[in-house]
Amino acid sequence: MNQIIQRLKIVLPLLLLLSCSASKETTRVSELIIYPSPPEKPRIQYLTSFSKSTDITGEQSEFMASVIGEEDVRSLNKPYGISIYKGKIYICDTMLGGLIIVDLKNSTFENFLPKGMGQLKKPINCFVDNIGNLFVTDTEREQVVVFNESGNYITSFGEKEESKPIDVFADQNKIWMADLKNHCVNVYNKSDYTFINSIPAEDQDSLARLYSPTNLVVRNQKIYVSDFGDFNVKVYDIDGNYIRTVGSYGRNLGQFVRQKGVAVDKDENLYVVDAGFENVQIFNKDGQLLMFFGGPYNGPGDMWLPAKVIIDYDNLEYFRQYVHENYNLKYLIFVTNQYGPDKINIYGFIEEK
Repeated sequence: MNQIIQRLKIVLPLLLLLSCSASKETTRVSELIIYPSPPEKPRIQYLTSFSKSTDITGEQSEFMASVIGEEDVRSLNKPYGISIYKGKIYICDTMLGGLIIVDLKNSTFENFLPKGMGQLKKPINCFVDNIGNLFVTDTEREQVVVFNESGNYITSFGEKEESKPIDVFADQNKIWMADLKNHCVNVYNKSDYTFINSIPAEDQDSLARLYSPTNLVVRNQKIYVSDFGDFNVKVYDIDGNYIRTVGSYGRNLGQFVRQKGVAVDKDENLYVVDAGFENVQIFNKDGQLLMFFGGPYNGPGDMWLPAKVIIDYDNLEYFRQYVHENYNLKYLIFVTNQYGPDKINIYGFIEEK
């Protein structure tokens, strides 16, 4: 018995060491991929991507496989919405019928498949607020489903307005929901999830009208709505008053053919995904085109039916290892791809040292 105990004292730490030594690096690329291309001043660097669990957890060694068996490798199927909070990335997978939650700190890749009242059917978009509550738009349930930071079901709403929720955003006091069925953005009280009003109001100018609102973001007291049916992004103030329209239909720079997700940085630059061009275009706060990045998929950095874009300032430490030594990383840009080998692309907005 003593001999067995002594052997276990040797083998168990060895197993732990081997399991921790597996590579946890996401996909690296040897060549520098920057936008715009030289001789223009680089603004964005493609950093890395991930598509499956082993991109995050690391490849299992042959020894560990022989000891504990082959691990189950999980893959992203058809990601759309994405949000990030405290080092955790929340990704809606429409084919999974749930979410994937990637914990960057602990290098985990887990399915989120709630049961009971919180069961999801076709989650499209998600948003995590500043206290960790998760809001998920489910087009089959035709509701927004809400969970707390621990993943426990809180409530659902939207059915009273007979809506078709496509996207959602929340701050401390209000919730905004893109309603495809009623061609508007519904606003709710965050304290009790009661309906407040719709944007735009019926008495606003025809320029304010929404045809097919599919994605939205709220930043600096402005509401940005991707109007898929009108081939543009409409901007409103926080009270829902129309300000301007960005973009139009066409195949020239600054125009759209299948615009989807939108994001806004701290300088009020607007990022717009176009699934037709398979890129992201960036506009300044006045709606003037600055640049674009991505392109139809031929390799790392390119996109394949992209859907959502988000900007993150809080988790730079997990991706600085991919930044070229000549640049400083200012913030991160995440883009979801519904097809192709690189489902989640991560880019960095960079400045020369």
